[in-house]
Amino acid sequence: TPQAKTVKKPKFQLELENNDLNEKVVKKILTSLKNLQEDMDEKAKAKKTIERMVSLSKDKMEGIVVLVGPTGVGKTTTIAKLAGRLALIEKKKVGLITVDTYRIGAVEQLRTYADIMNLPFRVVLTLKEMEAAIESMAHCDVILVDTTGRSSKNAMQISELRAYIDKTNSKNIHLVLSCTTKNRDIDTIVEGFRELNYNNVIITKLDETSTYGSIVNILECAKQPLSFVTTGQNVPDDIKKLTAVEISNLILGEDSIC
Repeated sequence: TPQAKTVKKPKFQLELENNDLNEKVVKKILTSLKNLQEDMDEKAKAKKTIERMVSLSKDKMEGIVVLVGPTGVGKTTTIAKLAGRLALIEKKKVGLITVDTYRIGAVEQLRTYADIMNLPFRVVLTLKEMEAAIESMAHCDVILVDTTGRSSKNAMQISELRAYIDKTNSKNIHLVLSCTTKNRDIDTIVEGFRELNYNNVIITKLDETSTYGSIVNILECAKQPLSFVTTGQNVPDDIKKLTAVEISNLILGEDSIC
């Protein structure tokens, strides 16, 4: 039998795939290129398309802000960076609560940051304690709530976490995900945490990769806007907001984080 001909992929498609954009996103970009009538080259059209695909959060960091996500994405350091940014730079009154009842180490890490920045800090072990902790911080402009990293595959753990989050009445819940998360794991995590009603996404560890396609993969899958990215270990400096233009430059390899 004659060998099946291998279809050679267009160069630009390969370029998108090499930047770690998943199949679905690549398809969406290529379809959009065909539909863009404007007189531009492929790369300029792709840039425009990615800019349109990326939605950015308009939520203000005020009231009760909750961070959720799997283990190992850097939630605790991210919350410390947010606290630093809000308290030291924006001069807001910030309180820190952690629902981290599983990993004592992480509680101590956050307590250390709270001590350094002189912020009120409470560890919550029961739903009743959550109410008391929030009441004790009524004078704060922002209360940041850190949660135990849970496995998105463990429905029981997610439901338990949901009870704590419901107690906070927060309308500002951020799913924290690492830029280094494998594409095939993104869907599982994003769907697994959906029950927690997150309405923003924070993407961490941009300094630990050289391709940034997972930013769009995560946002496309989560269908929620990006609030912050983190770019290193330094508290509070290595957290920032990106524009759609900056994101498309990163993804198309025209820029890098470090």
